[in-house]
Formats: sequence, C-alpha cells, structure tokens
Amino acid sequence: AVDFTTAFAKKPTTNTATARTINAPKVKRVPKLIKSKGLQSKQKAPPTSMTQANTSLLDSNIIIFYTSLTGSSERSAKNLYNALSMVDQLKNKPQLLNLDDLTDLDDYFTNTPKLDNLIYCLVLPSYDVDSPIDYFLQTLEDTYQDFRVDKYPLKKLLGFTVLGLGDLESWPEKFCYQAKRTDYWLGKLGARRIFPVGEICIKTGGDLKINEWIEMFVDALKDDDPILYEYKDSDAEDDSDNEGSEEGSSSGESEDTLVDVEDMGKIMKSSNEKSNTNEIKAMVAKNSPTYNSLTKQGYTIVGSHSGVKICRWTKSALRGRGSCYKFAFYGIRSHLCMETTPSLSCSNKCVFCWRHGTNPVGTNWRWQVDQPDVILNGALQGHYSKIKQMRGVPGVVAERFAEAFRVRHCALSLVGEPIFYPYINDFVGMLHEKEISSFLVCNAQHPDQLEALSKVTQLYVSIDAPTKSELKKVDRPLFKDYWERLIRCLDILRTSQSHQRTVFRLTLVKGFNMEEVSGYADLVERARPALIEIKGATFCGSSSGNGNPLTMQNIPFYEECQNFVRNLNEELNNRGLGYGIAAEHAHSCCILIGSNQFKVDGEWYTHIDYAKFFELLKSGKPFDKLEYIAKTPEWALWGSEGAGFNPEDTRVRKKGK
Repeated sequence: AVDFTTAFAKKPTTNTATARTINAPKVKRVPKLIKSKGLQSKQKAPPTSMTQANTSLLDSNIIIFYTSLTGSSERSAKNLYNALSMVDQLKNKPQLLNLDDLTDLDDYFTNTPKLDNLIYCLVLPSYDVDSPIDYFLQTLEDTYQDFRVDKYPLKKLLGFTVLGLGDLESWPEKFCYQAKRTDYWLGKLGARRIFPVGEICIKTGGDLKINEWIEMFVDALKDDDPILYEYKDSDAEDDSDNEGSEEGSSSGESEDTLVDVEDMGKIMKSSNEKSNTNEIKAMVAKNSPTYNSLTKQGYTIVGSHSGVKICRWTKSALRGRGSCYKFAFYGIRSHLCMETTPSLSCSNKCVFCWRHGTNPVGTNWRWQVDQPDVILNGALQGHYSKIKQMRGVPGVVAERFAEAFRVRHCALSLVGEPIFYPYINDFVGMLHEKEISSFLVCNAQHPDQLEALSKVTQLYVSIDAPTKSELKKVDRPLFKDYWERLIRCLDILRTSQSHQRTVFRLTLVKGFNMEEVSGYADLVERARPALIEIKGATFCGSSSGNGNPLTMQNIPFYEECQNFVRNLNEELNNRGLGYGIAAEHAHSCCILIGSNQFKVDGEWYTHIDYAKFFELLKSGKPFDKLEYIAKTPEWALWGSEGAGFNPEDTRVRKKGK
C-alpha cells in the first residue's frame, strides 16, 4: 500500500503555555452556545494538500467492478477492461468482476485483496427501482457505521474512481445518483479518489462519451503529477463533527452563530425534507429490468414484491403424466398445488438458485409492503390465469383441468425468503381460512421470524452444507453471522417450534457439499427434524453471465444421491437418533428420511391427512405433528418397483432417457 500521510502539510503548533502571562485577565466562563451550520455565513474550508504516490499508477493492480441489469454497464466495464489491457506500460493485467457474483463484499470493501497498489474502478448504473446496487450501497454505509470496523478500511487502496451511467432525460433528479453515492461512501471509508466520477447519459452520450471518459482515465494513469486531495472523510456538509465548534467559545462570537428557538423549527423541517428524499422503493417495480427478467422466465409478479409461477409438475399432472415428489412423500397432487412467494427477495445467493441471480437480495426489509390479502388474491388470479392457458395443450385430462381451479395446497418455496415478509403469519392464516395447506420453506437466516412463526402444515429449513466454510461457498449468504443464525434456527426447531412438522431440505451439489456426512448428522442431532429431504441439485442452464458457477459436472446422479442417503442414515442410527429411509421419487432425484415417530406398526406414515389438519386447526387447541399423519402408499416407499411414480399416471420417457 502507498503511504500518502507524509504528503499532507502539517499545521504550525503554538505553545499556549508560554504565550500566557501571569497577569493575564481571567476568561469569563459563559454557557456553551449552540451553533447552526445552516445559518453560518462562512464555513471553514477543509484542509487540502497535494498528494503524490511513491509508486507509479502504472504499477498498480486494477480491479474493475460492475453491476448490470440491462447489459449497458457490463459492456462499458468490458470496454474499460479492454482499453486498460491494451496499455503496454501497465504492469499488471486488470481484473473484471461482477459485484453481484462476489461471495462476500467484505472481502473487497472492508478487507482488501492482498495485492500491491490496488485501484478500484466501479462502473455503475443508477436505477429508480430497487436493484443490487441498493444492497451494495447499504453494505458500504453499514461498514462505515460499524464501530467494530477500522474507521478507514479502504485507506490501503492506491485509489479509486467511479463511472456512472444514467438517463438524464427520463430521470434528471436521480441522474447517476447511485454512482455518486458510491463515490461518497468510498471516500468516507478512506479510499482516495484519483479521477473524477463520470456522469454519462446513455441516451445522449452513449458509447462515445463512455469511451472519452475511459481515454481520459487511461491518460490520468500515465500522469504522475500530484493530486489535489481534501484531507477529510468526504463531503463536509454531511458531517456533524465540524471543527467550527471549539470548546473555548466566548461571548464575543458573532450573533450569526446563535440559533433562535423560533428558527429551530425551520432547521428541523429542512432536515426532515432532506431525509424524506430517500423514498421507499418497490422491490420489483413494473417494467423494471428485474420485473422484465422474471416475467420472461414465466413469473407473474404480484404487487410489488411477490410472485407466482406454474410448476412443470403441475403441467405434467394436468396431462396425467405424474406429480412431483411431494405427492409421493406427502400426498400433494401437483395439479392442485400453487407455487408462490410473498417475498422475491432473499438473504442468500445460492450457487444452485434457479433464478440466475435476477431476484433481489437484502438482509433487512427496505421496500414497500403489500397487504397479505392483496398478495393472496393476486397469486390465485395469476395461478388460475396460467392454468387457463393449458386448456389447448394436447393430453390435458378434463377432470384434472376442472379440479385445478380449486387450489388445495400452497408451496411457499418459489424463490426468495417467504418468512422475510413482515405479515407472513397473516398470509398463512388466510391460506388456512380457504383450507389451502401451507408448505413454507426458509433458509435458516432469520431466526427471529422463525421463532414468531405461527402454525403451518409443514415447515422446511434448507440445510445446504454441514460446515461454516462450505455453507459460505454454497449459499453465499449476505449476513456476516450466517452460521450463528443457522445454529439458532436449529435450536428453535427443537424447542419453540417442535410442535411443527419440520423438514430438513438438503440440496446435494457435487464438489460442494456431499463429503461431510457426519457434519449433517451433527445438525440433525441438534434440531431433531421430523423428516429429512435429500435432493440432487437441478442444472439451471449455462453459467455464462448469470453468476451461477455450476456445470453438469456438479449435478449428482441418482445413484450418488442414494449412496449419500444410505451413509447419512447409517450415521444417524449409529448415534441412536432413530431415523429410517421412508420414501423416494427417482424422477425428482429425491429421497425422504423420516423419524421413527412416523412409523406405525412397522409401516411409514409420512403422508398428511389434510382434512384432519384443518379440523384440528379450527378447534383452536394446540396439536402435534403426529395427529394428522396418513399412510404412505406402497408405490412411494423406498425400494418400491415404481420408485415413487404413481401407477395411476402414464409414464412418458423421452428419447435418450
């Protein structure tokens, strides 16, 4: 790292002790006066100085960060990368990184990579709707406010610059505002600005202006002239600890620095108006890049933060070609099931996520909130609309098509984190009022919400890795204390939520989380779930450009999943925990381990008596998970000839399978 501190001019010091005389008059003590920055006629200018690096900027290691929803910023970042790569004098080849793909932002913006003379270049758009940049900016602000972090964690950087892209015609008041906020927070964190923030309108300037900015930045790297730098956190107008309020104030100060009580209301009003400019955004605003991306994938966006999508197994069941594993394990007929979520946002960026990184992320709810009845009605309407589109598909069974317009089950597992929604208990209650069963999935990152959760038909907790290091690699969580949160959730399952029908959901990814069987057994022993689902990850297509590092080599074969289940079951029984392999659905590459509590007279009862569940719920009395069990059919049992395929349906095998 380059030391700039010696470049700042030091203020001359005065020995106040020698300046005083014995006969000096005693200073009269007066009450301390309150000053108002807003009413000061003159403001003390922050000290400035010329800085010059001991190392040439051409000897630096440059990392280019970008984030993009429409592709403009990505193209600009690649143009910058190509331009820097062509500079012969540049000692090291630059790196190009997508901010959305970083496992942990702290690795770059709290700690820094162990590279000499680092320079950060950030190419950022600005969106009037919620986007990944909001989370990035929140992370920078949280780092600055965190007293546990060094005040200037980015002072090790040689420097930084930001290139902002925006739309001056459509959004003049918010033109490049997120790029400017990034520039501000990086300065607050101690990074040194080596080139002015670029503000380019993609409509009027476009590639021409972007390339001009890139050329000027490259020229600046070749220029070793000193840089004028303000020796201050950053913009002085936002800092409350200005040096202008010395302790030795006297009665002779200007009256302009005093605040009249009548003027304080104006100041407070001005402050409130300033804070109100940060309006609450919609999580997924209509016609936003996120909205367009999700709808293109087949989602119906409900309100501002919810979604519904018809499952491929629903289509299969309508055509009499079989239901998903939930039918084999729990008796859910897929054509009667709606898959939805009241929160498209998640606190993880899992490597196996089906959404290709298009859904919002966050650690706290920062968006507008829709009412639960609006979400439920919108989800049902969206689901039924998708069902109607199936009426012309060849092979649809008329009886099942008619039945599909009465949803009986709701899988709250579409995407995101349903438990994150502030009114999740009200939403689940409305489902139950309509006698729709609730299957809620959470990622074990919100223990407070989990503890406050009311009765659901079945409660899933995703356990994607057995150790802290593997969990970070697989789930890429946003919370710094992600492991502690998971452990707390496990304790909640065993204590306050032990009355629920709890399920561990394990998604196996070859090369990531299939080795430590004993580690999974440790977690099972801690939480004592009623059931354990083990499922092979599903390949989601090419990993190019979507932040998904998986290839087909990471997708386990069914035989590999079977071997894993056998090993896990053996480990659990060696510990005397009382579990057994209950059912399977080979088509879904999914196997169910159940607690021996669900074994009655030697037979498995993993299915659910839904009528009994609603009867118990309406009674208003507490009830246990074992009070609404039903027998598992023969065709669904582990080792059965059908391997979980319902003989009433017609198996269709595609070519090559």
